[in-house]
Amino acid sequence: MKPKYIDIHGHVNFAAYDADREEVIKRAQEAGVAMITVGTQLDTSRAALELARAHEGMYAAVGLHPIHTGKSHHDVQELGEGGKEFTSRGEAADLDAYKPLAMDPKTVAIGECGLDYYRLDPGSASRQVAEFEKMIDLANDVDKPLMLHIRNGSGRSAYKDAFEIIRSRAKVRGNLHFFAGSIEEAQPYLDLGFTFSFTGVVTFTHDYDEIVGYLPVDRIMSETDCPFVSPAPFRGKRNEPRNVIETVKALAKLKGVSEGDMAENISRTSASMFRI
Repeated sequence: MKPKYIDIHGHVNFAAYDADREEVIKRAQEAGVAMITVGTQLDTSRAALELARAHEGMYAAVGLHPIHTGKSHHDVQELGEGGKEFTSRGEAADLDAYKPLAMDPKTVAIGECGLDYYRLDPGSASRQVAEFEKMIDLANDVDKPLMLHIRNGSGRSAYKDAFEIIRSRAKVRGNLHFFAGSIEEAQPYLDLGFTFSFTGVVTFTHDYDEIVGYLPVDRIMSETDCPFVSPAPFRGKRNEPRNVIETVKALAKLKGVSEGDMAENISRTSASMFRI
């Protein structure tokens, strides 16, 4: 059965699912949800691809998250060596290691990568730029779209800075995951043919109503960013891919279309962007 929905950005490769990963994937499949599992550094990128290879309707994105270019990030839900809690080593992307992953037919995007200014330490911005440029070069090399993580902070617009890098360097399109920018910040990316994905936050806050209303329906995609940001009515619980259905329902209401039409539009946009 062809999936009706798609979660274009989740992390079932993270340690948060070690106890019941296969059950989570099965629930998504039974609900008609395809999914893209996203790497954040080399270990989780490898894990994402392994899962994609093993499951129908599952794909991978491989890349280096900007916060993992420094040594300050720690997360109990990510995948560390030997199943331990993950602490960033301050990874510098080894493209010789990433390229075979990127070339795999089950890999449909490069990322998540980009700029994160929310927690900037001295030297972080320059490291992030250098690693982002490497990810863009990899995407150009394998001709696959970018899965972008962009977050403003420290009084700076990461969206504007990332756009300048993309405009001068990228030969591919991409998607802005968990978009939280303004219409002004979105427009240059729209002009380049990029898409925008939204999480379960659209089910419980009106902060995204204006931008979702502004964007063309064929530039909008759905994601969970699981295990984070569960939608209503699952707030406070670990998120999972099948919950993307709640996000699709909310996006449909904001766009004034039926749930079925919204799901179909998202599937069509995803198929075009990720060639799936």
